[in-house]
This record gives sequence, C-alpha cells and structure tokens, in this order.
Amino acid sequence: MTDVRNEKALKQYREGHITAAFGHDLLLHGMTSVPSLLLRFYKRMGITDGEMMLLIHLLRLRREERNFYPTTDTLAEYLSADRASIERDLQALLEKEVLAVTEYFDEVGQRIVKGLDFEPLFEKLSEAWACAKAREIERTQALLGGRRTGASQAGGDSELAVLYRAFEREFGRPLSPMETEQIRAWRSDTDPVLILEALRRAVMMGKHNFKYIDRILLEWRKNNLRTLEAVAEHEREFASRRAARPRTGTREDHRKKALIKSLYVT
Repeated sequence: MTDVRNEKALKQYREGHITAAFGHDLLLHGMTSVPSLLLRFYKRMGITDGEMMLLIHLLRLRREERNFYPTTDTLAEYLSADRASIERDLQALLEKEVLAVTEYFDEVGQRIVKGLDFEPLFEKLSEAWACAKAREIERTQALLGGRRTGASQAGGDSELAVLYRAFEREFGRPLSPMETEQIRAWRSDTDPVLILEALRRAVMMGKHNFKYIDRILLEWRKNNLRTLEAVAEHEREFASRRAARPRTGTREDHRKKALIKSLYVT
C-alpha cells in the first residue's frame, strides 16, 4: 500500500455530484481557527483591517502548508490588495512588533528555515485582554460597592503597595490579578528600586507592558546587577567598550529592511 500522508491525494469525482464534491473538499481542507479574542481586540492593538486579513492568511499558510515566510506572490493569490500594499502591511506588522522574523530549528538544533514568529502577536493580545479584564474587575467592584486597587491588595506590605500604586499610575488603570502576582514575584528577588527603574525605562520607551519590564529585570539579574549604582556602572562600561570598537557594516535597521526586501523580491 502506498503511503500518501506526505503527498497530495487526488480522486476522480462522480459525474453529477458537484454538491457532494463541494462537501467533500470543505471537510478535507479543514478550517482556519482565529481566536475570538484576537478578532475582538485587534483594533485596540493598532492592527488595521487589511493587516488583520493578512495575519489570518499567514496563520493559515503556516498551519496548512508549513509555509514559514510566504512570498508576496503567494499572498497575492488570496488577498485583493496589490503587492505593494501587502509588503507595506507586512512591514507595518513588523514595525509594530506584532510579528517578528526568527530562525527555526529541528530537534537536533540544526537550522531549518528563517520565518515569521507569531509570539509577539499573542503577547500583545494577552496585554489587551489584561487591560480589558482589569476594567471589567473595576466595574464589578464598583457595582459591589467599592473599588479595590492594587495597593489595597498589598496586605499591609508597604513596599508592595508603593509598587502597585506606581504601576497603576503609569498604566492609568487598576492592575489585574495576574499583574499584581507578577509584581509580587519580582519583589521576591529584586530590590523594589530596580523594579521602579525598569518601569520608568519601559514607560520612556512607550512600552506599557509587563513582558518588556520582565526582560529588563531578567537582563540585570543575568549580569548580577542588584543596585542602581551597579546598573549605571555596567552601562558606562558597555558604552565605553562600544565607543572603542571600530564601526563596521550598516545599521541594524538597514540590515532588517534589506532582509525583508530580499525575501520579497518578485
């Protein structure tokens, strides 16, 4: 018996049974699942309708065809937009950090292909969900007769209360239960002053999300930086080493644009 698992199996349809043939193909081609939360929140995430349709096709091509980085020509087969619009929408998704370009490896660590990474999309979706959940909790608590802020959940821990209030002030909303637990976890092994500094830096960069702050704190822990003074000294040393190196090559953003352009040469 021939193994057709990795081949496209064909069949001869019976004459006069076009409706049954349609049902057959509808079943075998499957469905593309799009999370309802993504459809609900993509506008709040700064994703346009055109970009959302592009995302749906990118997800479908990844799941159905294992196509990690579809070409413009491939995408143009399914989208009504012209090639220039498709390239523009993809570039916008990369610049908004909704998508990223990464390398994929097999089980033994050998590089297979460079392709699109959807992890940033779902990070942003989780943040949009957390914001909506926090507002929902706030409305519920108001109806029940009292607004319970993060500071009120600190249980008499003054340091934790200060952190909760700082995050709520910068984020402009109450914290979700998941967010208060994240701050509590940071405080268990990090000086609160460093947590506030990481928050300050994230806000200055326009990154109002916990994932970005966690990356800052993780980098400091990896370098055993436990005080603001140690962080400042580490950054001065890094700047000195960088200034001493001769400049070679192009800027990182030029490199990324060149990569994207090379992948979309038609």
